[in-house]
Amino acid sequence: MEGGIRDLLRGLPVFAGPLPGFDPATAPEDPSELFLEWFTAALRDGVPEPHAMTVASADGRGAPSARVVIMRDFTPHGWWFATTTTSRKGRELAANPAVALLFYWGRQGRQVRVRGTAELADPDLCASDYLARSLEGRVAGLHGRQSEPLADPAEVDRTADRSRELLEREPGLVPGDWGLYAVSPAEVEFWQADPDRRHTRLRYSRTGPGGTWERGLLWP
Repeated sequence: MEGGIRDLLRGLPVFAGPLPGFDPATAPEDPSELFLEWFTAALRDGVPEPHAMTVASADGRGAPSARVVIMRDFTPHGWWFATTTTSRKGRELAANPAVALLFYWGRQGRQVRVRGTAELADPDLCASDYLARSLEGRVAGLHGRQSEPLADPAEVDRTADRSRELLEREPGLVPGDWGLYAVSPAEVEFWQADPDRRHTRLRYSRTGPGGTWERGLLWP
């Protein structure tokens, strides 16, 4: 077709709405309160998988990579997610704990962007997170081969069957490479879309954990 994918993309609707309002003047002093407010609104409005977040990390040379994971918890310490420490993201976080998170709730035209530092939780918390997962979630976490080359897709099923049998025999088993990470934020931005592209952007920033939050508006 003439124009190819470019014309197709230009014809797609963006921020069709209706979109919620956002008045930065009424925002709380702490970004965690605003995040909970927006997250609760996403749940209430039926946003699909509002707990899905993009985690961007970089290796020791600064080469970035990103993937979508599920938020495991949100506490005053920050945003939590889990992976094996031997996975690509686990290895990258060990070499460079700087990380960025992104929540995108398209139905509301909202983004929450986080920049901070990922910290591996203590072994007891890692174990508790693993044991709280569903059986199939624990089966997937027991392999310890995430991101490795795969020659035969059938090997995934064979490995899963062996892992499931092992966990059924030993339900308290926790792999030594299971990691639970908390992202302590240095910067949090709340982004509210506007159909006329006059988006509202409110950024919170602080110099270190426990520091006072400063906030200000950004140009769209």
